[in-house]
Amino acid sequence: GLYSFGPQTVISYTVGETPILEMPARGAAEGRGVTAPISARMLRIGPRAAALTLLVATHADRQAKLRVSHVADGPRRTDVALLSAEGPGDRPRGVSETTTIAAGVLPAIPRAVWKGTDDGRLLLTIPAGNEPLEFTVWHTRSPAANSERVLAEVAWRSFGTPVNFEQFTRGGPRRWPAILTTRISLLPGDGPFAVDVLAHPADNPWLAQMRFTGLDFFDDGDTLAACTWDGDVWLARGLKGLAREAKPNGAPDAPVELAWQRIASGLFQPLGLKIVAGKIHVTCRDQLVVLHDLNGDGETDFYENLNSDHQVTEHFHEFAMGLQTDDEGNFYYAKSARHALPALVPHHGTLLRVARDGSRTEIVANGFRAANGVCLNPDGSFIVTDQEGHWNPKNRINRVTPGGFYGNMFGYHDRTDASDSAMEQPVCWITNRFDRSPAELLWVTTERWGSLRGSLLNLSYGYGKIYVVPHENAGGQWQGGMCDLPLAAFPTGIMRARFHPHDGQLYVCGMYAWAGSATQPGGLYRVRYTGRPVHVPVKLHARRGGFDITFSDRLEPAAAGDARRFALKTWGLKRTANYGSEHFDERPLAVASASLADDGRTVRLELPDIRPTWCMEIKYSLRSAEGTPVNGTIHNTVHRLAE
Repeated sequence: GLYSFGPQTVISYTVGETPILEMPARGAAEGRGVTAPISARMLRIGPRAAALTLLVATHADRQAKLRVSHVADGPRRTDVALLSAEGPGDRPRGVSETTTIAAGVLPAIPRAVWKGTDDGRLLLTIPAGNEPLEFTVWHTRSPAANSERVLAEVAWRSFGTPVNFEQFTRGGPRRWPAILTTRISLLPGDGPFAVDVLAHPADNPWLAQMRFTGLDFFDDGDTLAACTWDGDVWLARGLKGLAREAKPNGAPDAPVELAWQRIASGLFQPLGLKIVAGKIHVTCRDQLVVLHDLNGDGETDFYENLNSDHQVTEHFHEFAMGLQTDDEGNFYYAKSARHALPALVPHHGTLLRVARDGSRTEIVANGFRAANGVCLNPDGSFIVTDQEGHWNPKNRINRVTPGGFYGNMFGYHDRTDASDSAMEQPVCWITNRFDRSPAELLWVTTERWGSLRGSLLNLSYGYGKIYVVPHENAGGQWQGGMCDLPLAAFPTGIMRARFHPHDGQLYVCGMYAWAGSATQPGGLYRVRYTGRPVHVPVKLHARRGGFDITFSDRLEPAAAGDARRFALKTWGLKRTANYGSEHFDERPLAVASASLADDGRTVRLELPDIRPTWCMEIKYSLRSAEGTPVNGTIHNTVHRLAE
């Protein structure tokens, strides 16, 4: 991991079983015909059972020769290693006969050995030992011959004072001392949901963009942590004020203040955050990192690399998305594949499980393109979305089981059968007009959301919406669809959400980067259920000759029994190596009759021509039991028809 101390960074790692601390430094040599920058690595190497070899530098001329010069200045003694391109011959551009790499160690290490290799590398072998060593390795590129004494003097002057590594590993001064305050005016909603804008300090002293990509809550109920796509982590304190001043309908009397603190920076495109045992864990493109505050000032002093098994290439599209844990403490996230290109590394296009202690990573399933997050199901399976693209005709929601293959032939796997029957089928295909880019899903686990408890929700980065996902298990194959929750679209793309463990309401965050319709850079919100009826579908059941829709709340029987209030159509897709798919064989599906079941919530549609279909649209215009309009659209998939 990395220790952060003001402008200094200490790298912590191991070689075999040997712990090592390393801090970079720099200096400059000037005088006696020598002008050169000097790079240095200040090191503390722990006990080592075997000798260690350090790569110090590489000469551009692979035929460079090594010469070691002993330099003494009173009690100060060191060896300077010089790797030089000597004599005539063809060389790389910019390398002359006198180009020399000079390097040294301060203080001198007994029995350390310099070595030059046949391919131009300069190595330093450090002997085995039971005691830790603290020293500095420096090197520079110098065009001047016989410059070792000048360079040694500069190195003694610049790096001769031993480094107190303990000072740099106990927590440093705050880098972002300002606590920024925002005010939130909360208003009661006039529908089943009210949305509270948890204002964030977009205008901050550091010009940091706040494009939120993950959030979670601390046990105190007052503080949340949120990460941003640009590499920061923030704390927002004051959530208890949302409940303390709440009226019976859930809206507080007076504005609530949130105190924002920037606590971490420099992370590589974080797209998931989870708090475990009071520690913030973040999914980054290069690692799963744990943030440690060592001195109690709130800021991160140590960035612990818990696991970095997933490999990184230069391709822009291979994001690491979402972060969840199971009951055993294992971590889960999805690793994207490359766009329009075959996979290069084993983790391209996979759902991954990381052991609780970070010791290993397992591939749970593969064949994904860009699965934006992960949801754990009560039965031990998973839900992930995927994005339209090559081998993926439209966006989709997948129920994932271990070992499954989900269709992307460009992913890393050994599958050669590109037929549709060779892949696991999704819960539903989602056409672009309905949701152009789905994000993460989550289950409604709180009683505060009334009749929606136990329902599955889907977030939309593309349109900034939240959908309910009614579904069924049709003989082992999950099938279902999506329908908007009755609330206005958010101004930013919604990426992640969690229910607050204390107030039971849904906190959502999001951002915009590209390929979305909700273009505000970022946002953080609370979605409150007001207690009013929701009237959204919570269950779908496809059967031979008909289709049943169960709503969250009671409906007016006359409207529910009027077949003219429903309009259905179906269409197909073609999965190929091309990007996406148009609609094929789009046609209306006639409704012979409609009726309302005895529960007052389930509408039974008789559809003589129903058959399995990749895509179906159901539009309805009904009334609630209280007489208010209930209008909506369902997009769904039917794989099997029950008898």
